[in-house]
Amino acid sequence: MKEALETYLAPTAIIDTDHPAVRAYAGDALRGTEDGSAAKAVRLYYAVRDGIWYDPYLPFHKPAHYRASRVIRTGRAFCVGKATLLCALGRACGIPSRVGFADVRNHLTTRQLREFMGTDVFVFHGYTEFWLEGKWVKATPAFNVELCRRHRVTPLEFNGREDSLFHPYNEDHKLSLEYLRDHGSFADIPVGRLVAAWEEAYGRDRVRSWIEGFEATGGKSVRHFEREEVVNV
Repeated sequence: MKEALETYLAPTAIIDTDHPAVRAYAGDALRGTEDGSAAKAVRLYYAVRDGIWYDPYLPFHKPAHYRASRVIRTGRAFCVGKATLLCALGRACGIPSRVGFADVRNHLTTRQLREFMGTDVFVFHGYTEFWLEGKWVKATPAFNVELCRRHRVTPLEFNGREDSLFHPYNEDHKLSLEYLRDHGSFADIPVGRLVAAWEEAYGRDRVRSWIEGFEATGGKSVRHFEREEVVNV
């Protein structure tokens, strides 16, 4: 078990735990934190959940797009990038960490994002898993608190001991997110597998048009998700 856990402490080219920016971000998040891995994981979770804004309109087709240090630099990411950063921060603090993926049906979205994707199913939604107190615990830092309030979804809390996954209902007692399929956990981000899954789910032409658009704009987000029209699909 010890050897297996060491895999989830090592840096990778994407989960660049050893990058100075990652270590500095972790240090800032943990300033004044009590001892104990669970307490540290909680502080890291909130630093990513609310410190990095959720943005689904970012490039996704290259490993560099998910790099933890890049997420810090841009201050924005969608679920996989935020899970990557949280994983990197956990490893930087000596907490074995990995990234998990699942397909989810998102009943709360925006009209513009629904049209952009052509569906309310989010394939390979990402979250983080920490090894805490002898077990793996899931943490989902995707939606910052401001976005949750706008969509009338209760912000996800995390206590370091219980799984933190999306609530099935929003504040109006309507379906929020449904988990459809679990893809398991990974020591690194399987970028090729993600892109292939999106091509299968959303259509190769649609995904290629997204990539061409990002290439044309230099990889910048050209939309403002936080300003879009909230709808219940």
